[in-house]
This record gives sequence, C-alpha cells and structure tokens, in this order.
Amino acid sequence: MVELHLPVMEKEVLHFLGCKDEGVYVDATVGDGGHAETILNSLASAGRLIGIDWDAAALERAGERLSRFSGRVTLVHDSYTRLEELLKEVGYPRVDGILIDLGASTLQLMDPGRGFSFHREGDLDMRMDRRRSLTAKDIVNEYSAEQMAEIFFRFGEERWSRSIAARIVREREREGPIVDSKQLAEIIKGAVPARYRRQGGHPARKIFQALRLAVNRELDNIVAVLPQAVNCLAPGGRLCVIAYHSLEDRLIKHYFREQARYCSCPPNRPCICQGETVLAILTAKAIRPSDDEVNSNPRARSARLRAAEKCNNFKMESR
Repeated sequence: MVELHLPVMEKEVLHFLGCKDEGVYVDATVGDGGHAETILNSLASAGRLIGIDWDAAALERAGERLSRFSGRVTLVHDSYTRLEELLKEVGYPRVDGILIDLGASTLQLMDPGRGFSFHREGDLDMRMDRRRSLTAKDIVNEYSAEQMAEIFFRFGEERWSRSIAARIVREREREGPIVDSKQLAEIIKGAVPARYRRQGGHPARKIFQALRLAVNRELDNIVAVLPQAVNCLAPGGRLCVIAYHSLEDRLIKHYFREQARYCSCPPNRPCICQGETVLAILTAKAIRPSDDEVNSNPRARSARLRAAEKCNNFKMESR
C-alpha cells in the first residue's frame, strides 16, 4: 500500500478556517486528500467539501481516502485557476472557506516518472497536469541559454543562472538531448564553482524549482486564483494559503495587504470596518510549522501559512 502524503499544519489550517458544522469548504489543491479528510472530520453530516486538483493520479488517491464521506465530497479534475467557474458548475458559487496548499506533494516528488526530483533518474516531465503540453525536457532542450537563464534567475533566484544555462546548451549540443532528471542534475552540479556545491544543499535544487514553476505557470496561477477565491467566499468566509518558498509567499502577502488596506482591526479578530475593505488579515505574519511537526515531516520545514477573512460589511456583486 502506498503511504499517503502527510498534510502540513493541519491543526493550524483547521483553526484559521474556523469550520462551521454545516459549512461548505473547498480544498483547491486536494492532492491525496489529507487536509480534506481533516476538514470533513470537523464538519457535521450536512457539511460538504469540494476538492480540486489537476493531477489525475493524486485525485484518484484522494477519492480512495475520502470514500467514507461519500455524498459529502465532490472531486473535480481541473485547475484552481478556474475556481469561480468550477464552483458554479458544482452548485456552490459561495463557500465558507477555501484552502490552497501550493507546491508538489511528497508522492509526486518520489515518483521518478514525473521528473520532479534531482535525486532520482526519471523522465524530465514536471507537469502537474499531464494534459498540458510543455515539459521540463522541452525547456532544457529547446530554449536558448538566455531564455533558460531568465527562468532560473526569476523562478529559482539562482545566482549562477547564466553559467548553468550555458552549460546545458553545450551539453545538449555535444551529447544530444537531455532527457533524464539525474542527468540534468549532474550537468548543473558541474556548472557551478566547487565551493558553491558544498553549501546550501544540492546545486540543482533551485533549478528544478524554477523548471517546475515555469512548466506549470505556478506563480501566474496564484495571481489568477486569489481574486477568484475572495469572490467565492461568503461574508465571514476564510481563505488559507500555504506557500513553500519566498516567491509564492510574497505574492500572497502583498495581495492580502492590498485587499486589507483599509482595515485597522487587530489580527485574528472579527472585522468591523466599513467601506472598501475586502479582507481582514488573520495572521499578522506567516505561520510556520512547529519543531515537532518538522521533525516528523521534514517537508513541512519551508511551509508558510497565511489566512484572511472576507469582511462581513463588504458589499458583493450578485453573481
């Protein structure tokens, strides 16, 4: 039996979602269903959950995990970038809470056929949704050195982006197409100074992150989903977002602040502001996992949770 992915900060997620017994909640990145299971366990029999994921394999595992909640769960194979449309299609245009847990799951990283891990041999794919056309293999074999360097610097914040991109181009011209994850990792390792290899983990880490973000357009997707999530919340509804690196977290922090710019209420208190305030921020700063959780689930180490509440006084357009 495959070991299921452990949900990150599940107690904190439940706390900030503030689940109502008969509420309707969305897990927009349902994955293997860990957070969804926790949310459903906190609801009464009339409570419902809509789970969305663009990874068909993950959605299948979630279906098995949540099978005992039959009739209370709707699983949708699609991207959360269509959140508003999807919720209308399933009959719940307004919901009480939304969770978005960003990033790849442990099982995705461990599957060599997906190409996410620089520790394993496997096809350089990196698509979350295999219905998409662009793969990491396309980028490293078809993009120019300048295009790759831009991706590595923008999405990986890699200081040696130009050297790595140039090395990739030389290797593919000399040896032929680069098709394997471990092969790419070794090329990257050889493109950086020896002193850099001895600090900050494997030198391929940031490049693989950058490729994954580029293939799946993950930062663009965050920008697309946040306004939709707020629109889909009922007044008093809550949005929780878990990010795993600074680029994601920065987008979420800035969006929350922009939507709460007229709010002067203390964090984690009901918002009583009038006027244009859309969100009340519930987390004064990003919440990090406890030491105990990191020890039991090392993947949680880089997680950052931010939460906000749709203001009761905000006047929504009828939809």
